[in-house]
Amino acid sequence: MEERTVVISGAGIGIGRATAIAFAKQGYVVYVTDILEREGHEVVQQIETQGGHAVFRKLDVTDSTAVDAVIQEIEKEFGGVDVVVANAGIAHRVPLEQMTDAKWDLTNDIDLKGCFRMARAAAPRMRQRKKGVIIAVSSISGITYGWGEHVHYSAAKAGILGLIRGLAAELGPDGIRVSGVAPGFIRTAQSLSEEHSMGQAKLDAQASSIPLQRIGEPEDVADVILFLASDAARYVTGQTILVDGGLTIRQG
Repeated sequence: MEERTVVISGAGIGIGRATAIAFAKQGYVVYVTDILEREGHEVVQQIETQGGHAVFRKLDVTDSTAVDAVIQEIEKEFGGVDVVVANAGIAHRVPLEQMTDAKWDLTNDIDLKGCFRMARAAAPRMRQRKKGVIIAVSSISGITYGWGEHVHYSAAKAGILGLIRGLAAELGPDGIRVSGVAPGFIRTAQSLSEEHSMGQAKLDAQASSIPLQRIGEPEDVADVILFLASDAARYVTGQTILVDGGLTIRQG
């Protein structure tokens, strides 16, 4: 049987880590990529301990040459990438009056352009093979939710929605599906950060405002990503699924 491959950016922690483990359990060869080397190697070790097959590659998604090299390595070794999960991102708290061009550009270079670089690198071979799935991680802040002091993050995550639609329209005739997920309040290092997000106490306090009455876990998002990559979602493309426990439809 042909081995299925997935490459995930930002896979050392949080949603990326949970996604790597989820794909490994389904028999994928998982390329775990991140700038966090120790965490990335730990994910690979966990997958291999559980009988899976994973490889770590240090990757900064702002480096086009490095992104291209990882994709080319997978193509050379396995014939192609079956699934790309563009997950790497940052969310730094920056009040508007302190928002320099450099801070704006850094967030967009990682969160939005990083997704573009992953897709651009994988698309040519996917087109040749007439198959492939690209999944990008957006946020409720890119769809329906305003987040003060994070306007650069919200703009980048909103841009991902347009990227998904445009890629889906362009690549669909070649059998490539492009979709996304938009997580709500998920228990990750980012959301637990006192400096850049809510911190644990404020995050836990949000549970009562969510219809499902709990904060999401990284695995809740990973399972939706796995669905979008699967044949069960074979007629889904250009869509971004909210994974927020109902937060954005609450009435009070």
